[in-house]
Amino acid sequence: MFSLFFMAFIIMIIAFVVMLLASLLSKKTSVDREKASPFECGFDPKSSSRLPFSLRFFLIAIIFLIFDVEIALILPMVIILNFSNMIMWSLTSIFFMLILLIGLYHEWNQGALDWSS
Repeated sequence: MFSLFFMAFIIMIIAFVVMLLASLLSKKTSVDREKASPFECGFDPKSSSRLPFSLRFFLIAIIFLIFDVEIALILPMVIILNFSNMIMWSLTSIFFMLILLIGLYHEWNQGALDWSS
């Protein structure tokens, strides 16, 4: 029991030393004004380097990610079809698809899928 705690303590000390060394060795010694600027071509920018971000694009990207992850959850359901109880598999699949369709209907009613405006 004591040797287990001693080994864990030694591992924690080694991990701490490695993190400390990595932190000390990775520090940049000098901060260059040109490297810190948004453009590295030698002139000062006349306008902001940041463009306004479209909230519409962000919402469409989030909807895409949600449906992409859900497709990754649906595909294994087909593989386990042969190995599971048919009634439980059907109920789970229908419930999952129902949640997807209700979410899609809600997004449609909120206008998040209207890309033309």
